[in-house]
Amino acid sequence: MQEIVTQEASPKRAMDALEWAVQRAEKAEVEPSGAASEQRPSSPRVISGRPADFKAAAALYLPDVRKLLDRIMMSEDAESGLDALLESGALAAMLPEVEAMVGFGDGEWRHKDVWKHTKQVVRQAVPRLEVRWAALLHDIGKTRTRSISPTGEVHFFGHAEVGARMFDKIDRRLPLFAKETPLKSSIRFLILHHLRASQYDPSWTDSAVRRFAKEMGGCLSDVLDLSRADITTKRPEKKRKGLKQISELAERVLQVQAEDAVVPPLPSGIGDAIMQAFAIPPSRRIGELKRALEEAVESGEVASHQEAEVYLAFLRDNAARFGL
Repeated sequence: MQEIVTQEASPKRAMDALEWAVQRAEKAEVEPSGAASEQRPSSPRVISGRPADFKAAAALYLPDVRKLLDRIMMSEDAESGLDALLESGALAAMLPEVEAMVGFGDGEWRHKDVWKHTKQVVRQAVPRLEVRWAALLHDIGKTRTRSISPTGEVHFFGHAEVGARMFDKIDRRLPLFAKETPLKSSIRFLILHHLRASQYDPSWTDSAVRRFAKEMGGCLSDVLDLSRADITTKRPEKKRKGLKQISELAERVLQVQAEDAVVPPLPSGIGDAIMQAFAIPPSRRIGELKRALEEAVESGEVASHQEAEVYLAFLRDNAARFGL
């Protein structure tokens, strides 16, 4: 009976493959053998590994794996590095959710190839780690949400939300960002909200802009930058329009923030006015009502920068809601 021979996992083979992918991304040159001092381009020969090799490398050398992946993500030619990760087998072994995007599109259903789009978004993204990683992962949810309408239109409803949950599963399987919770949170946030800025319309009220900026919080600049990178259309006019739309949103945010910094949304003395109008003594309750009014302003229920009577009337009209 023939004996079945199995190869042991080789984490070194996997690390060599990752190093090769980095060289592709950074277009590195290596010293030739011998005494010659000239340099030559690194070998085009594909260095690959088996799934077991990459899993062993991730288990033993996860920080080093992360550093190599970061170098690819931050390189000027990240597209070549990503293609090298695909050719080496690293994507299929470590990030199958990304590998699933390869060839997903440009076929029967006539939507853009998600892999080609993703690589372009990574290349166009500003070289900040959270933005580049989010660019790589922002559309992973599309492979699980594609639907075709009766008229043949392709939709990916909820792909941002699905993508964020897929990121959670990736993190549990391959905890690349386990020691950098803020970075991990930012990447997930960007995946979840990568469509928000592109939904902007000039008809948005100042309250809507204010609410958008508050919800984006410290990731506001990253969200805007990812949205810019996410425009990959080959039509110049459509691209110009998309970039202009995001720039207008950024300007509106700055304008509203500048106005709020000079004149708070609620009038001075609104606390005293609430106490007098509703016979409430000085207490924590007044602060709660002021915060409720601020939230109503942010949600667009009532306009900002109005006279105190406008806000008192709003409280009276919603007395049951505010416990008055």
